[in-house]
Amino acid sequence: MSNTNYPSATSSTNQTPKNNQGFNKNILIGVLVAALLGTWGYVLYDKNQAKETLQTAQTQSNTYMSERDQLKQMYDEAEMRLDSITGVNNSLQSELDGVKSQLAKEIEAKRSEIRRILNNKNASDADLKRARGLIAELNDKITGLEAEVQRLTGENEQLNVANTQLQSEKAVVEENLKTTTVEKEELTKTVDVGSTFAASNIQIAPVNEKKKGKEKETTTARKVDKLIVSFDVENRIAKSGAADMYIKVTTPDGKVFSDAALQSGSLSTRADGEINYTTKIPIDYEQGTRKSVSFPIRLDDFSKGNYKIEIYHNGFKIGEGVRTLKKGGLFG
Repeated sequence: MSNTNYPSATSSTNQTPKNNQGFNKNILIGVLVAALLGTWGYVLYDKNQAKETLQTAQTQSNTYMSERDQLKQMYDEAEMRLDSITGVNNSLQSELDGVKSQLAKEIEAKRSEIRRILNNKNASDADLKRARGLIAELNDKITGLEAEVQRLTGENEQLNVANTQLQSEKAVVEENLKTTTVEKEELTKTVDVGSTFAASNIQIAPVNEKKKGKEKETTTARKVDKLIVSFDVENRIAKSGAADMYIKVTTPDGKVFSDAALQSGSLSTRADGEINYTTKIPIDYEQGTRKSVSFPIRLDDFSKGNYKIEIYHNGFKIGEGVRTLKKGGLFG
């Protein structure tokens, strides 16, 4: 039969290469897809790994910076403590200097080392660990310094209290001393005034000198050759020793008689101010006794009238007397 449903041999041979080509194409596509998927997977994996590495580095960096900042803050706080101690009280500065001199080298050495580490951007973990230890040691030194300052502050307060008390006691002593000084001055003044001699038994005798050394008392002015002044001085508290009596002679014309031979001069008195005196009579006094004093006053010419004799000692007038001479007759 010429017609059949079975394919011919020629037809079957022609279809096989086409089927093989399709199969190979599919395999190639599959390989490419697999390779592409593998590449994407590797890229994603590598990206994830890089991201994790970056995150780890960032975390480590953050941790490093955080620790550095923490150490910096700790060091700043230690510096503030040290500054507050050294400036706590100006009145303690000298004491603090003495205390600081013992710790200064140790503290300054630690501060320098800490600053060096914190300022080093490439400092290692070991360096930061060392800085932490140094800051702890620095705080220990500062704590010791605080304790010493507290002790010195307490002692200073006690000294201030004691000083205040001493000032108060000093004021009392000074007041007492002032009172004592015033009392002493008053007592000295009293003793000084009390040691002034008292003059008594004042006598003024006008004398006419006769031939052969004889003397006769007279009241006739033209016959008088000298006035003999005599008196007694006495004081119960005056100490034994030399004393000066100042004699002021006032003539009838109201003038103070002066003579270079009598060493006349001026005297400052307590009641009459500055006065002129006729002569100064030194005496040697023995405590508790009565001393008699006598001396002559000679004038070139005695005139009638009143002759006033005043006696001064220790700035006080201690006595006076008046003697009157009369003109007298032609043969008087």
